[in-house]
Amino acid sequence: MQSPNVSSTSGAVPAPLSPEAPVVGRLPDLLDDAVVAAWAASGAPLVELLRTAWVPGRLTGFRRGGRDAVLVTHPRHVHQVLGVGGDRFVKRAHRARPLVGNGVISAAGEEWRSQRRLLQAPFTGRGIQRWEHHIAGAARAIADRWAERARTGEPADLAEDAQFFTVDTIWRSLTDHPLDPATYEDLAGVQDIVAALPADVGGGAELPAPAAAALAALDERMHRAIADARARHTAGSAGTGLLFRLLDAAESDARYDDRLIRDELVTLLVAGYESSARTLTWVFVLLDRHPEVARRAAGDPSAIEGVLAETLRLYPTGWLLPRQAEDDAWLDGVRVPAGTDVLVCPYLTHRDPGVWPDPDAFLPDRFPPRTPPPPGAYLPFGIGPRACLGTRFAMREMEVLLGLLLPRFAIEAAAPAGEPVFGLNLRPDGPFLAHVRARG
Repeated sequence: MQSPNVSSTSGAVPAPLSPEAPVVGRLPDLLDDAVVAAWAASGAPLVELLRTAWVPGRLTGFRRGGRDAVLVTHPRHVHQVLGVGGDRFVKRAHRARPLVGNGVISAAGEEWRSQRRLLQAPFTGRGIQRWEHHIAGAARAIADRWAERARTGEPADLAEDAQFFTVDTIWRSLTDHPLDPATYEDLAGVQDIVAALPADVGGGAELPAPAAAALAALDERMHRAIADARARHTAGSAGTGLLFRLLDAAESDARYDDRLIRDELVTLLVAGYESSARTLTWVFVLLDRHPEVARRAAGDPSAIEGVLAETLRLYPTGWLLPRQAEDDAWLDGVRVPAGTDVLVCPYLTHRDPGVWPDPDAFLPDRFPPRTPPPPGAYLPFGIGPRACLGTRFAMREMEVLLGLLLPRFAIEAAAPAGEPVFGLNLRPDGPFLAHVRARG
């Protein structure tokens, strides 16, 4: 039976989609305009409109501002859009462009391919081995901080600790320098800029004054780092940080001027700390709610992988991945006209009860799965050619930190965690205050 909130744009009652019996040429089912108007008037976040449109296994969507948007959640459709449809479903405009400029996550076409090739090798499994000492050093700094908190009994903001760790890790990996307080203040301003960016491509690009000021401070810090690294580079001081790789590229590729190097640094900073910091915060929230899982992970390092995988299933930081149909395209015989916005939503895909039994429960034992999920069913870092470049780096830094903290400390929330905020990324609202206790 059709959802009461969904109307078929073809005028016929839609049949369930299946690869065996596609309905060639049928258009996706869009919400009634009145439902969309009521959502807009309510001021509710975009995720609420997506939840209203969502019918597991079906292509649905809505019309907004004269444009059609198709919601893609079924694994098969996700794979068709992101995995094999890179030339047909493209990024129209990146929501983070005011922040990252022409960095690798916002670039397109041959520019994107060239930039990605330059950065690919350092993020392979072998490539990140050169930064193991940076990850370990940043993790030890947080362990020392927690030891002091355990001694005093004062509650701490674990979201702030997660953020400091991930900023410290990526800054060391970019510049070969540990993080100092002044630099952290400028770099942490990224969170205010990200919070001001639109959740999808339909939002505005103008930054409010506080976010614009944070962006100016970030730019100044990045250009100082470039100047410092160039002076060291010119003096013959070899560095392992990614900034030095970009300076090497500038010697043979005129595109790598200071602006593009700045854009790549900010892109790597955002990709290197935002997602990991938010994921670690969600890990702390979930382990507080499930102390039996925390105890198991404290005594069994192999359990940490399941904790991280399940946290990323429930709270993928890249919860919405917008694309646009470049030309008329088809998903299981359903026509998606050229120019249609295509909204891939990992948050809803990860909650499809047909793929994930008891989808809202925190069950780390799902991982590793006995049977691999179908392509497109699990995509916390995206899939396909534009999957996150730093997936291995992110997983490694989170595993190292949790492997160091969980055997030594237990956490107990001092105040409830905030509700999820569905902005450019998915994060808990506000701080997460908790007591840190030394394990006996």
